[in-house]
Amino acid sequence: MITESTQPGLLVARYISTRAGDPERGPLVRVHPSDALNRLVENGELVWIYGSRRHDLAVLVVDDTVGPGTIVARDIAGIAPAEFVRVVKHDFDAGRDSRNLG
Repeated sequence: MITESTQPGLLVARYISTRAGDPERGPLVRVHPSDALNRLVENGELVWIYGSRRHDLAVLVVDDTVGPGTIVARDIAGIAPAEFVRVVKHDFDAGRDSRNLG
């Protein structure tokens, strides 16, 4: 079973905020391959990002240039640099129930 003790929070090392007209926009999180493996998530998957104020869905990118234990976040409201967040795989098999929406 995966718990918070086996999945410690990840530090937001860098935050990228885009503007209208930027070629690449939208919620995205980059993580180190070892952190992705620990959380059983793969490149391109939708994941929940849980911050201290709210949680949002984002696309996950596995990137070996990101340091272990940290993330690079883009356009994810409610998180900030130097904050710890949790990255959790979304359960698409859970059905259409509000209990699995974060």
